[in-house]
Amino acid sequence: AVGEIKHPAARAGAAAEKPGEQTERLLSPKTSIVSYPLLRLMVCPTKNKAVSMNIDLSGKVALVTASTGGIGFAIAKGLAASGAEVIINGRSERSVSAALARLQNAVPGATTRPAIADLSSAEGVNLLVQAVSGVDILVNNAGIYGPQDFYETDDATWENYWQTNVMSGVRLSRALLPAMVQQGWGRVVFISSESARNIPADMIHYGVTKTAQLSLARGLAKFVAGSGVTVNSVLPGPTISDGFAEMMKDEVAKTGKSLEQLAKEFVMANRPSSVIQRAATVEEVANMVVYVCSTQASATSGAALRVDGGVVDDIV
Repeated sequence: AVGEIKHPAARAGAAAEKPGEQTERLLSPKTSIVSYPLLRLMVCPTKNKAVSMNIDLSGKVALVTASTGGIGFAIAKGLAASGAEVIINGRSERSVSAALARLQNAVPGATTRPAIADLSSAEGVNLLVQAVSGVDILVNNAGIYGPQDFYETDDATWENYWQTNVMSGVRLSRALLPAMVQQGWGRVVFISSESARNIPADMIHYGVTKTAQLSLARGLAKFVAGSGVTVNSVLPGPTISDGFAEMMKDEVAKTGKSLEQLAKEFVMANRPSSVIQRAATVEEVANMVVYVCSTQASATSGAALRVDGGVVDDIV
């Protein structure tokens, strides 16, 4: 029979936890598992199999940068579907308004806010910081990419990539982390890339910024250690994003092949080490991010979590 195994304190008549609270305890070697209101693990005594997880972010405010499309929008949608109030960020009123309408259509009744700002400069980040409040979850998704020969990549290009991909996250974390630490709960996630570990020869400038994000996230996780705030990186690999769809639009029309088939051919030609042998969807990337932002992920901090389909060929 499948039964719920509770912490010994519960059997001893300890006070019941309030709804919405998550108990975080260190388990003794003799304790099998602890019961969570939002994460209830049902254990089969013979097979030791755990099932069922419900992510509830009600009452949390999430800021997802560059969230008008692609992976950023998918993350915003996933967080909204889990009950979070979501701040949609983009560089123009038009793109933000369109994203808010799409989000309401996808998640009826979602609580959302607009935040228009270009995060490629300190001034743009300051505008965003002044426009938001009460942020519990920060997803640093803003970033640019593109192939370019190393010899032809000038200082201005390097600086643009550094300011957008790295310094936007530095500035937002510096502004928003103190309140998270003070309240004893928060989540910061950097959307890096498998290119942080597998530096592309034709995008060295991009790969360097993605590797820097890993260092930044790990350092910040140590900086806020023990505070109840976690900081992690998520590393997508080849993904069928809006940008990829736009890039392949002519090829779809020319060949008659589906976007998914063309993405698979791209992966096999350019990332043959892929274990899943296809591109991921934006929803698959978002699923990892939503989990990392959840109360259930309280023991995960300082990690670089790959959603690259196994492209990076190692075992750590």
